[in-house]
Amino acid sequence: METLEKIWTYEMLVTEFAPETRIELLDNEIFMPPSPSPDHQRTSRNLEFLLYEFVRKNKLGEVFDAPFDVILSNTKVVQPDIVLISTKNLPNITKRGYEGIPDLIVEIISPSTFYHDSVTKFRLYEALGVQEYWLLEPANKVIEVFRLENGKYELHCFVVETGKATSKLLQGFEVEAGEIFGA
Repeated sequence: METLEKIWTYEMLVTEFAPETRIELLDNEIFMPPSPSPDHQRTSRNLEFLLYEFVRKNKLGEVFDAPFDVILSNTKVVQPDIVLISTKNLPNITKRGYEGIPDLIVEIISPSTFYHDSVTKFRLYEALGVQEYWLLEPANKVIEVFRLENGKYELHCFVVETGKATSKLLQGFEVEAGEIFGA
């Protein structure tokens, strides 16, 4: 007799786990990342503040931070560290989170999430059409900005320790590495 594998859906996550649970679902695998480190949280706060101020001032949409469900499909749910939803996509924000493909996603890499963020999510976001993907690595003070071109991510910007990271999607948005990785 065959054993049927349980196919996880967003609705199942909501009913089987506490609302405050940090959880992602990709390809029927559940990921429960550990609590972020202080360096991770500082990096997230610093970039989110700068991005939020730019987006608010220019009326470009909304910025959210984890934990915030981004429901890519009923079987693909992520909680990016930072996500930008452009003005035109604001109607996709629901009581559940954001339902659709965000415009810009930021993931902050830690040793335990390196492969998940830099390979698994990279491929997923690229395939689904996320226009810009930022990867930050606080341990080495690295910022990589990828821009979707003809369905493939191309490296738009690479910064190590010093220098400015820029966005192609958000014309005029630039940040110094020291502003992001500093205390």
